[in-house]
Amino acid sequence: MINWTTKTERWGIFELAAGGPETGNPFKEVSWTAVFRNSGRMFHAPGFYDGDGIFKVRFSPDLPGAWTFETSSSEAGLDGLAGSFDVTEASPGNHGPVRVANTFHFAYEDGTPHNSIGTTCYAWTHQGNELEEQTLDTLAEAPFNKMRMCVFPKHYDFNHNEPEMLPFAGSLETGIDFERLNPACFRHLEKRILELQKLGIEADIILFHPYDRWGFAEMSPETDDFYLKYVVARLSAYRNVWWSLANEYDLFPNKTIGDWERFARIIMDNDPVSHLRSVHNCGAFYDYSRPWVTHCSIQRTDVYKTSENVTEWRERWRKPIVIDECTYEGDINHGWGNIPGTEMVRRFWEGYVRGGYMGHGETYMNPEEVLWWSKGGKLTGSSPARIAFLKRIAEEGPGQGMTPIPNRYGVDWDVAVGGQEGQYHLYYFGFFQPSFRIFTVNPAWTFKVEVIDTWNMTVEEVPGTFSGTFRIDMPTRQYMAVRLRRV
Repeated sequence: MINWTTKTERWGIFELAAGGPETGNPFKEVSWTAVFRNSGRMFHAPGFYDGDGIFKVRFSPDLPGAWTFETSSSEAGLDGLAGSFDVTEASPGNHGPVRVANTFHFAYEDGTPHNSIGTTCYAWTHQGNELEEQTLDTLAEAPFNKMRMCVFPKHYDFNHNEPEMLPFAGSLETGIDFERLNPACFRHLEKRILELQKLGIEADIILFHPYDRWGFAEMSPETDDFYLKYVVARLSAYRNVWWSLANEYDLFPNKTIGDWERFARIIMDNDPVSHLRSVHNCGAFYDYSRPWVTHCSIQRTDVYKTSENVTEWRERWRKPIVIDECTYEGDINHGWGNIPGTEMVRRFWEGYVRGGYMGHGETYMNPEEVLWWSKGGKLTGSSPARIAFLKRIAEEGPGQGMTPIPNRYGVDWDVAVGGQEGQYHLYYFGFFQPSFRIFTVNPAWTFKVEVIDTWNMTVEEVPGTFSGTFRIDMPTRQYMAVRLRRV
């Protein structure tokens, strides 16, 4: 048995499936790869065992036209298979995988800007269909275009339920077989990734995390590598995948920097699409200057001050700054999970104006202990609507992303200013509440001015045009912004 996709779209998924041995351990004892060719270019993609005697190779073609493939395998029946397929232009809404753009920002491969507005639902794919479908319904109405999510289930406060399926064969009761994966669990994960893709949401896949009672955080190096190669082979053809090596890499007592560097090399060697890659910290930062790191995935390092550091971190690492965990809106007992919506929105705006990207999470208690940050479900906080308003403002901003605007006249020492100098200036005042502001810009530039209430979600244009030094009256409220757009 052999079949393959004869036609797919650009950045879609080609899949080749063939029958092979079921005896022994096909996960480890059969190697299978394919070479894909188009217009003189060549890509290698690893295959994987999907159970029930079926082996698969997946690939995401990056150009329309005629493509060919040829397989190599340790198994005679899988070796030397060859064929061709056609790739059409991308369908509407398919912009390709996200790439780094203009050093500090993101764009899809077709050049469309990606203003990353993330949220976190660590273990949402392990909660059963009813809750998972509710999560998807919530996301369909939410502003988020990236979700941090784990492959493994999670064991932590408010996360003590047993998942329906585990990524490895076996169970806690019968024993987990670390020599074999569980294809059914991965098929379920892929289904959810594809559903996120249809909603325009990037799946930021967390490959390892320390919150565990099954033994996944303490696997041997050989098992780590075996698992990682399998995940990358299965998921790399999905255009909306990002790779996060870990949530809080520095909480693994049995893993060294050498291990994380080896994991990065495995991903790079087995991902023909070259998706975005990073690793997330708890306390100590990873060395984000490492060449394999495409962007910085950061957890707050201070309970009070986080997004204010974006300017410094941009200059330190010269890469996109994504503060995936700036603390969560909620009311639980942990300091990382009980800021009000006003503070969450303030951190989003502060980080955005400084040229970074922020991540949302929600941890409000409820009788069922279904907290969004891990299980998904419903959003009840006040920040998502305001984050949606910020998303709209961002879409009206510079296409190349926000850049900090220097304080050339010595008057903007007390406010975050970003945009595109001379064309688009966005001032954010945070918890300050001025009744007026004196602005100074180059006299050769003329601007229209708008006063933005980021909490009440209003934009009011000030009559007239302005240049040089000028005064703008403001409503003496917190969380205000002022936008200057060049005439």
